[in-house]
Amino acid sequence: MSAPGGVPCARPSERGQVTPASLWLSIFLAGFVVIAGLLLQTLLTPIPYGDLARIGRISDHDFGWRDAQPHVAPAELEGVPVAEADILVIGDSFSATHVWQSRLQRAGYGVATVFWDSLDERLCGDFGRWLVGPGFRGKLVIVESVERFVAIRMGHMQACERMDKPLSAPAAQRARPSEQVPAFALNWDAQLISGWLTARCTRAAVAGRVDSECDSQAVARPVEDGCKRFSHRHCNSALFLAGDLDLGEMTPGHAAQMHAFNRAQSPLPILWMVVPNKWTAYLAPAHSQAFVTEFVRRDLGPDLFAFAQAQKARLRDFYYPNDTHISTQGQLALGERMLQSVRQKLGAVEPDGG
Repeated sequence: MSAPGGVPCARPSERGQVTPASLWLSIFLAGFVVIAGLLLQTLLTPIPYGDLARIGRISDHDFGWRDAQPHVAPAELEGVPVAEADILVIGDSFSATHVWQSRLQRAGYGVATVFWDSLDERLCGDFGRWLVGPGFRGKLVIVESVERFVAIRMGHMQACERMDKPLSAPAAQRARPSEQVPAFALNWDAQLISGWLTARCTRAAVAGRVDSECDSQAVARPVEDGCKRFSHRHCNSALFLAGDLDLGEMTPGHAAQMHAFNRAQSPLPILWMVVPNKWTAYLAPAHSQAFVTEFVRRDLGPDLFAFAQAQKARLRDFYYPNDTHISTQGQLALGERMLQSVRQKLGAVEPDGG
């Protein structure tokens, strides 16, 4: 059959027929659209600046702090060599920015900071002798640990007789303190599906649940007077580390072990600095209270659990809403509290340069 003009008509069975080439092209185009959409979503997803947001793949657009943090003079963040230090700090990530130590530096104390992970997470029986090797002649040692790692570190110390790692305290801080929310940047380094996963995990966090595709270690929990406590958009809840509970509570036995360690190192003055978990500070203030009572009774250091309860009501973003750590402004307040304890421990003795 021919159409007028002699042009042959397509047979009915040939109309709309899908050829292999057209099938391949449609699949390719559909895949391209999906990949392009995923890429665009990922590129526009804010790069996480909180450790809990990063762990849980939860958007900092919704849970990131927004209030600016105070500036700390760079000179106050520089440590000193061990041989020149008035105070030696042994700390973890809560000491990594040197912000709380800056209050001691500003008061005239030279501060050197070393970290638990460089010492295999333990202090041993010959600790005092070990300090003398690199020339430490200072007035005080501050041993800082966040609550969740105290039991682990005390366990490592229990049978340890000899310090076998060198004592070294770099002047530069391990991490820079935050002052401003990071400016927006395209998220080029993320996985292709990161944007999609972040959207999914954020929706779950806002709803107060954990999605099966998301890391259950970072959880959103409602906070009493949350918008007075935090500056992020969904301020009625904040992100917390589930592992804060997994390791259990500190006990009076841990305080007794700290006291025994201090006596074994006498006459070297040692001040213990136990920082409460974020979960403890905001959700479970009675956590580890038997330890705290014994810690205070033995006068091992300041009660930072009571301090945290006061500061969370005074400072918005005392802890960051998207992070396990105390904020820059919170660390400055912590430093002032530690300066008070240092002066009490040393009998108000002025530093050599003060």
